Amino acid sequence: MYEIIARPENYQIDHLVNGTGTGNIEIPAKDREDWAKEIKAFSEKIYKLADKSKQLSELFSGEHAISATPASLKTLKIQLFTINDRLKNAIEIAGKLELDIVEK
Repeated sequence: MYEIIARPENYQIDHLVNGTGTGNIEIPAKDREDWAKEIKAFSEKIYKLADKSKQLSELFSGEHAISATPASLKTLKIQLFTINDRLKNAIEIAGKLELDIVEK
């Protein structure tokens, strides 16, 4: 048997807004290498997320009983909807970035 004990007060929604100047600069090789490492780390996090979602799906589709308080269940639903919305936004942003990185 499992119990969901997620508490609403333990979750927050953070919005990050980044802005910089509009003048073009050439990105130095060292900075590009650093960005490449960050992007690779990002994709590794996506793979970890996929693994976690598969585990959660297997838990819910399994035969084990699962109980939760209404607040915990609501918190779980809100967090899953939040993840889904942010993934949708991330995919849209990635698509825009793909279009915005063009060969000159």
